[in-house]
Amino acid sequence: MGEAVEIFYPNGNGFPNIYSGTTTTNQAHLDDKSHHQLDSWFEETIDEDLKWSFALKSVLYKGASEYQDIALLDTKRFGKVLVIDGKMQSAEVDEFIYHECLIHPALLFHSNPKTMFIMGGGEGSAAREALRHNTIEKVVMCDIDQEVVNFCRRFLTVNRDAFCNKKLNLVINDAKAELENRNEKYDIIVGDLADPVEGGPCYQLYTKSFYEKILKPKLSENGIFVTQAGPAGIFTHKEVFSSIYNTIRQVFKYVLAYTAHVPSFADTWGWVMASDQPFSIGAEEIDKRIAERVDGELLYLNGASFLSSATMNKTVYLSLLNETHVYTEEDARFIPGHGLAHRL
Repeated sequence: MGEAVEIFYPNGNGFPNIYSGTTTTNQAHLDDKSHHQLDSWFEETIDEDLKWSFALKSVLYKGASEYQDIALLDTKRFGKVLVIDGKMQSAEVDEFIYHECLIHPALLFHSNPKTMFIMGGGEGSAAREALRHNTIEKVVMCDIDQEVVNFCRRFLTVNRDAFCNKKLNLVINDAKAELENRNEKYDIIVGDLADPVEGGPCYQLYTKSFYEKILKPKLSENGIFVTQAGPAGIFTHKEVFSSIYNTIRQVFKYVLAYTAHVPSFADTWGWVMASDQPFSIGAEEIDKRIAERVDGELLYLNGASFLSSATMNKTVYLSLLNETHVYTEEDARFIPGHGLAHRL
């Protein structure tokens, strides 16, 4: 997912000095004392000709697990942010947009959801939102990376209650293998996965064969699958969003794409929800179910905004309509960047 984390300081001639120190501790200190009066920055590569930078307060963690590069940064604009393989995954001040859109629609469109399986979701925010629903009896969260889970539990205090909830079953394993080996079925299955990047650990979980042979058989009757589907902006939706949508459309009878702007991602983001039962409730019923089922107030989502988010602009609509690419292990699309395997 992108390049390694870069921390840099502006110098007198306007060009950045790249800070690339290494650390093996859980606290990475910026050790160039001569620059303590200047801002340090994190730079994310959006594309080969586009970068996105954030002023930092501090680097809370920087290292590499068995599967991916990991950083937890404290930024001035977006608070604490989780960065994996050089890509922003979640930001403290606006993660509610992404996670409300990922979790609540599927739960609200289901008549009585009791069980959920989350693929990925190691930071705990997806589980947190799911556990707000009073119908939910069990949430299985399966993430491949123990190190990501460990430092999110330590640093992301907003999710501590979710990690301690007795309804949460945390499993450290490959989600594909875990789902395949389980006998039980789930009302909701969620893909809270990293974006498909070349060399990353997740792209096989976006393929038709996975959806058809492993995931769909694990859904209960009337079950719903939802996944994050990458950038969905006017210039970025063809990277992976349209292909993920078309792939899922080959497997399920009813498929609904929807989008929202996430400021810390510097783009519109996409999700795809699918079932063999139609999504037939309106805005008033969505609001009614939110009031009846959800603990506390949602900050972003309501019935009208969700229905609006499922209406694409003309360009994206035509791309979804005309997309022909189907994800397979041999023919996958990737967003710009590389996972850890690229450097092995």
